[in-house]
Amino acid sequence: MNRDTLRSILAHDGSASARAVLAELEAGADFEVNLNSTASAHLLWTNWSTRQETMREMGVIPSRPGFDEAVERLHAAGTAGVRMGTVTGPQKRYLIFLSEDLTRCVASW
Repeated sequence: MNRDTLRSILAHDGSASARAVLAELEAGADFEVNLNSTASAHLLWTNWSTRQETMREMGVIPSRPGFDEAVERLHAAGTAGVRMGTVTGPQKRYLIFLSEDLTRCVASW
């Protein structure tokens, strides 16, 4: 995947988190998308919702907005295949979850 394709996918998402990831990408952040495998959005939701619940129980607030929305969006994606990636800038690292066909952003934070 090239930078322009990822930029386009994030630009069409519209969520606050995707806009933050896009800004980091446009500022020159490194990025990586795993093109060799997918995971079920449901499996990812199970993992991240458990972390979300644990964080709430411990009174931990995510350092970046968008975590709760991303967990909801993973749940909404059901059993669809998702490709995972990262966008890493000098101060922040974001997780991105893209549709299996690499046409849309399923979730990000």
